[in-house]
Amino acid sequence: MSDNFLSPGRLWLLLVLVAITGVYVALQFRRGRFAIRISSAALLDKVAPRRPGWRRHVVAGVYLLGLAGLVVAYAQPIATEKVPRERSTIVLAIDTSLSMMATDVAPSRLEAAQAAATEFVEDLPEELNVALIGFAGTAQLLVPPTQDRTAVTQAIQNLELEEATAIGDAVKLSVDVIQDQAQRTEEGTPDATVVLISDGETTVGLPTAEAIPLAQEAAVAVNTIAYGTPDGVITIDEDGDGVGQTAPVPVNTTELAGLAEETGGVARTAGSAGDLEQVYEDFGSSIGYDEEPTDISYKFAGAALAVLTVGAVLSLWWLQRLP
Repeated sequence: MSDNFLSPGRLWLLLVLVAITGVYVALQFRRGRFAIRISSAALLDKVAPRRPGWRRHVVAGVYLLGLAGLVVAYAQPIATEKVPRERSTIVLAIDTSLSMMATDVAPSRLEAAQAAATEFVEDLPEELNVALIGFAGTAQLLVPPTQDRTAVTQAIQNLELEEATAIGDAVKLSVDVIQDQAQRTEEGTPDATVVLISDGETTVGLPTAEAIPLAQEAAVAVNTIAYGTPDGVITIDEDGDGVGQTAPVPVNTTELAGLAEETGGVARTAGSAGDLEQVYEDFGSSIGYDEEPTDISYKFAGAALAVLTVGAVLSLWWLQRLP
């Protein structure tokens, strides 16, 4: 009980309400005995007006319920709630390699990723900073950490496909961005995470295995989303003669899972636009929040006042008076 209230001792006041309820019930029985002494119904109508019967019991019950709510509020109940972290940074890194043009996820991997990422960014707490990195043959910081959601979402919509995949470079750039942001805070330590979405593996630049120690040393978790299906294919016109060549681009989950596991992040897979939206929703409900005990007395006090107000209205309506 003490874990749920800041002042649990005040709940003993509920015994006072129990005592009041007992006295009320006892008075009803006593009133019944007095009524029996008047033998004539006609005489009873003359000496005593018609009573509201069950209505007065309803009013009394509503008032006792409202008082009980106030007692609970007085005991200061607490609950664990999610509180947005201040000055946190989320780096969103999106793969823009040619394999992201595959249509195994309609309308394409990239377009579905853009839609889900946009919704993810818009739903994040306003207190959080968001940075955007696009990576293909190289990794580029498209939007530095900012609370301007419009700037980030516009940059997401402007992503363009390029050749090759540089996951390792994207991780390194993400760590650099986070460390630079951390130096601007009083603590000087990173309070940030990375969400990286890709469908492949590193083909150019810094190998993913060499990027992992950089994230570990900086204490930056890299959460990964392996996006696509094993059946993904793309058509590439390498000769420029208008005749395209089909190339399979199955999603590679192993490298991304290892990256997340080694850096303390979470690895997820998404084989459809719906899956990706759910993954982003899951990330959004946990990233950037802390769970803290919060005083919720105001909720019980508000509910109690609402109940007492209902009791007052019923009393005026049925009994033409306030209790």
